[in-house]
Amino acid sequence: MTDLAALSARALARAIRDKKVSSLEATQAAIDRLRACHEVTHCIIALEADEALAAAKSADAAIASGKAQGPLAGVPLAHKDMFDRKGKVPSWGAKIRPDKPASEDATAIARYKSAGALQIAALHLTEFAYGPTGHNYVLGHARNPWDPSRITGGSSGGTAASVAYGAIPAGLGSDTGGSLRLPAACCGVTSIKPTWGRISRAGAMPLAPQLDTVGFIARHVEDLALMLGILAGPDPRDPSASTLPVPDYVARLDDPVQGIRVGFDQKVVGEAHADVQAMVEQVLTILGKLGLRRTACAFPDWQTLDHLVQLVQLPDAAAAHGAYLRTRANDYGPQVRSRLEVGHFIAAVDHLTALRARGTYLQRTLDETFKDIDVAILPILADPLPTIAELDVGGGPKVQAAMGRVVKYTRPVNYLGLPTLTLPIPRNDGLPNGIQLVGRPFAEAQLFAIGQAYQREVPPEIARPLLS
Repeated sequence: MTDLAALSARALARAIRDKKVSSLEATQAAIDRLRACHEVTHCIIALEADEALAAAKSADAAIASGKAQGPLAGVPLAHKDMFDRKGKVPSWGAKIRPDKPASEDATAIARYKSAGALQIAALHLTEFAYGPTGHNYVLGHARNPWDPSRITGGSSGGTAASVAYGAIPAGLGSDTGGSLRLPAACCGVTSIKPTWGRISRAGAMPLAPQLDTVGFIARHVEDLALMLGILAGPDPRDPSASTLPVPDYVARLDDPVQGIRVGFDQKVVGEAHADVQAMVEQVLTILGKLGLRRTACAFPDWQTLDHLVQLVQLPDAAAAHGAYLRTRANDYGPQVRSRLEVGHFIAAVDHLTALRARGTYLQRTLDETFKDIDVAILPILADPLPTIAELDVGGGPKVQAAMGRVVKYTRPVNYLGLPTLTLPIPRNDGLPNGIQLVGRPFAEAQLFAIGQAYQREVPPEIARPLLS
């Protein structure tokens, strides 16, 4: 019997289309595995089993009748609970929620549906998607499927845990300062943070709109390519959504990677823990065997980029929550409340200066850092995978330092708006971690080709607890 948990979404869609397995069977298996995953990881906010099974029966009937089907027809997926769906109220991972059900689907959800995908659950996120570790003082913390004492990363922790466990092949999330890449690395899976504006943000809960990016977590790079092709494109509901043509990412998965230059900034990478530096070297060795060339490069001052992105993010988030902070401050968890309050102390002139400098720093990065390279390699976590207890700092002055260390390598990339692919390291029976490959604007196809070649050497895994 086919192990449905091990299949990519693309392979599962093919099996359903060819009637080797029914959507009903696949959906019931996903629901059962998601329930089991929740027992370990606390990944679910809302399981919608009855609706999903009814939709699966409809998908099977449509396939049996020979009607044309979308590329994800009958495939059970799930999403981070921050996207509008008609008639439903997203939790936002918080006590404070929208006052009424959504009147229409988020564009990302609508395009998923148009492709035939089924939504079986709304998944755990850090409160208001504002935290990189998976801690949630309102709903409970997410736990890592490899070792439940460890963080999942955040804020898309429930999505990463569910994908790693094999409950779903892929899931929808977002990334403002690392919220796709950190969970993917912590849970040993892959993700794409597309170029800012590649996917519409309409109907997605805003955190810091100048940085917010919709993307995916999956076990298989081919699923990232498939889903970006489905969701990318212009949207009248989101003026920031790019109007550039959307490539056929799947058709380009097998593009040659020999000779691609991988930039390595020794100064920036050298600020990570020695074990993390060794992980980067391990991945570079694998990429070298695939024919990619390691090339020295230098980013603009990394600390400056990290400072500038905070001048954008902190006031942006504080502005979005201003009214609630004045009237319902006690309904926030201590960590999120502390971070939001800091945003009110950043001067408007500093915020605007950071926004205006963004284009300058992006151009410098392209002209200088990427002058002789095609992609750059960076860590995701600066340290080996932390425990939940180690980062359970609550509110107060410790929050900024602790969270700043976690997002050290992710947050500056959001400031630049560049596309980033997460790849898991070879575990060698140890804890998961990952690296990120940063590309030029709208160069996702090249990142996918590298990731596809990499996964032939380092195949996707389904999580199993390493500790009893």
